[in-house]
Amino acid sequence: MDQLDAVAVSILRAANISEGTMSTLSREDLRDLFPGPENFFRRKAVWHSCHAELDEEPCLEPMGSPASTNESPLPQTSTPVKGCPPEYKTPEKVVKLSFPEYVLHTDSELEQVRKQFFELAKKGCESDFQMSKDLRCRLIRNTMTSMIAILRAKGDKDSDRYPSKPEVTAMAKRIVQYYPMLQDRGSKKTLWVTVYAQLNKRLQNVRSPQKTSPGGRHSKKRRVGQGSNTEESSGSTIILDQSSDGSSIPGSGSKETANRSTNIDSPDTDSRASMAKHYRTLQAWYNKKKNPDYESVSRLLDLEYAARRAFIDSDATREDNKHEKILEAYPCFRDIRHAMGELRRLLDKDNSHSIDEMLERWQDFCQKVQFYGVWKKTLKPPLGMDKAEQAIRILRVLPSLFPSPCAPPKKLRDASEALLHVLEVKEDPNSYLKKRPLPCPVLIVSSSSCLLAIGDAPIATFPKQDIAVGAIYLMAYYYAFHLTYPKCVATLLSVIQTEILLDKIHDKDLTPSYKKGMAEWKAFLGQ
Repeated sequence: MDQLDAVAVSILRAANISEGTMSTLSREDLRDLFPGPENFFRRKAVWHSCHAELDEEPCLEPMGSPASTNESPLPQTSTPVKGCPPEYKTPEKVVKLSFPEYVLHTDSELEQVRKQFFELAKKGCESDFQMSKDLRCRLIRNTMTSMIAILRAKGDKDSDRYPSKPEVTAMAKRIVQYYPMLQDRGSKKTLWVTVYAQLNKRLQNVRSPQKTSPGGRHSKKRRVGQGSNTEESSGSTIILDQSSDGSSIPGSGSKETANRSTNIDSPDTDSRASMAKHYRTLQAWYNKKKNPDYESVSRLLDLEYAARRAFIDSDATREDNKHEKILEAYPCFRDIRHAMGELRRLLDKDNSHSIDEMLERWQDFCQKVQFYGVWKKTLKPPLGMDKAEQAIRILRVLPSLFPSPCAPPKKLRDASEALLHVLEVKEDPNSYLKKRPLPCPVLIVSSSSCLLAIGDAPIATFPKQDIAVGAIYLMAYYYAFHLTYPKCVATLLSVIQTEILLDKIHDKDLTPSYKKGMAEWKAFLGQ
């Protein structure tokens, strides 16, 4: 404390902070002790005083020789973990090799576990802390999946290989640096052996594809692709370039999948071949009849985006059975999360928060619709109703608040049936879907859950309390499958498109009913 002024020393002593405990102070603690901009330099002086020794410590060097793994040393500006011993410094998440740059997997739960470890490290109790088996398996699985996907995304002659032994070793070293609780107890030279063995076992479990011989037969010999440069696909089964009915599948590069959308550039030959590999990998995962990891599937959908949109927008998928062909080619879209992810890619793929912002706009829109419906005497005040019942009432009244000039089919009681149907007692949803005249997406509401269906095909289920965002789920499938709006609710869906999704409609396509409905809505809002 010799280099501090008298005011700082007196405040620290009043808070019972000695020189030995000064190193545990964080920046938030200093703001509490010395609030206000006038104490900026005093906080800075205290920080440098209590962390001087920590800042002078050299950064943690990567274990092993960089020459043997082609791994660049960690930068000399590694960030120390607040309040922890100098040996715990945050390494980079990117493992930089000659090629490629592998990214260390992390998520909110793993970061929380890491934070808990360092909290114990401040007290010197980190030796008793262990990462759960589920989180460790997730870390190993997603890291190896990411490494393989990065190699596949390269798109050149070396993109068919698997991570080599030096690359797996470098990743194991970086994992135990970023997650110190996974280090082996013993010699410092072998802290990463267990993690390396787990990564290698995961790599061995990745099944190499069958090779097709010149005679058309598949070779039964299985190769382990560790460190090899042989031509291997990332999938575990052979996926034909033609479906059962003769239509082209996405990524096959045929003329039938030519891009019709002006927003998507037609991929060149190399990118088509790369996207075809991603598609085969996606199909292989779902052929195993297990639920693949959501993040891994999303990563493949990002890489294969252009070919998928070309397939969905092509003449190969006719309007009458379009959803069947798309679900056959992409069973992942039975998960609503992937449909919402596709909506984000189509509208604002560079904004990771676009879905959250969209749901906030929808919630604000529904609150205004409550007042708008009461004002037009089509809704009663929602007294004593839960949120699910309020959402159902809003979906039922929306088509009358933004009416379309076309009447619904005779078999439908109301235009709202194009969006939602509430099952009566002992009513069978399958029977209702078979009698339904419209092939568009619809929400079927029961006493405890909701079913989203397209035509007469059930797609996904979700809890009834999520019905409040059911309209956004419907729009996600309209966009993901490139479906046409039913005429009886076209005005309402156009309003949701422009006001909630912020997707503009060309002036020449604006209908008189849309203009009239929006004029009344703007007048009610006072705009």
